Amino acid sequence: MAFDWFASLPNLITIGRLLLTPLVIVMIVYGDWSVAFALFATASLSDALDGWLARSFRLQSELGAVLDPLADKALIVSVYVTLAIQGVLPPWLAIMVVSRDLLIIGAVAVAWLVARPFEVRPHPVSKATTLFQLVLAGAALAIQVFRWRFPALEVALLGLVCALTIASASVYLWFWIKHMRP
Repeated sequence: MAFDWFASLPNLITIGRLLLTPLVIVMIVYGDWSVAFALFATASLSDALDGWLARSFRLQSELGAVLDPLADKALIVSVYVTLAIQGVLPPWLAIMVVSRDLLIIGAVAVAWLVARPFEVRPHPVSKATTLFQLVLAGAALAIQVFRWRFPALEVALLGLVCALTIASASVYLWFWIKHMRP
């Protein structure tokens, strides 16, 4: 059985995103903002690329359905926590982003433990949340690199990410409550 590299390309790109995540974090910790920004931008764009390849060429897989959101969460949570520790993003926002993901993971675990498995399917609000979480983190890194400041835009992005994170958590909580009721 030969390895079909093209059919595996979306998953290989996703694995690449997972491998880039610790490198982004190391670069942030060491204050190498240019490299951190370049690696983060590459990882973020890879999310769009692997999804486009999977949809366009019908290369979706069970592995990809698990790996892609895992890679997204690993990148976003790691970067938000690290940027908060470095004083670049507000700690309350990092806590909010992490809490949303823990809420979703906890709901899935509880459903599984009580033998009522709950499949988390991407919702448009969660896709928008991921997109704007990536945009905000990229903007925060870009500010460190280029020293450009746009306070109104920064506040708008913070507010949008906050609102979308709450909305996304609420949507998944609503679906979970509907699923778990008798």
